[in-house]
Amino acid sequence: MRSWLCACALIAALASPVFAGPEEDALQVVEQWARAFNASDVDAIVALYAPDAMFLGTGSRNVVLETAEIRQYFERALLTDRPRGAELLSRSVMTLSDGAVVITGLDMTTAVRDGKTINSPGRVTFVVARRGAEWKIVHFHRSGVPGRPN
Repeated sequence: MRSWLCACALIAALASPVFAGPEEDALQVVEQWARAFNASDVDAIVALYAPDAMFLGTGSRNVVLETAEIRQYFERALLTDRPRGAELLSRSVMTLSDGAVVITGLDMTTAVRDGKTINSPGRVTFVVARRGAEWKIVHFHRSGVPGRPN
């Protein structure tokens, strides 16, 4: 009887879905962002942003508040000097609540211009928040590392 109960408990544990916490959910969004960036997939990267997102990219001259402007930014950034690449080299994660997480760190973006790879080290911050059932980027900021060429 005891072994039967243990077997039932094990089966129930293995059959139950694993729920990720806020940190894991937010990190998945950032990983999707990097995959979309590396694939120069403008539609996929824009879809990760909330409609009310605040965006300040490396080349932004103003804070962008409209999805159409985020799209324009990535059309310029991702559809030239390809292939493009982005890698988060280090990160710190802070869970603000069950529905909001800040991820900040150092990254490296790459582009190819005239057959030469251009590396652009940067500082990046994502604020990822739950919007309904989905996690979306609600704030993004990236800037070059001071004292280094971009």
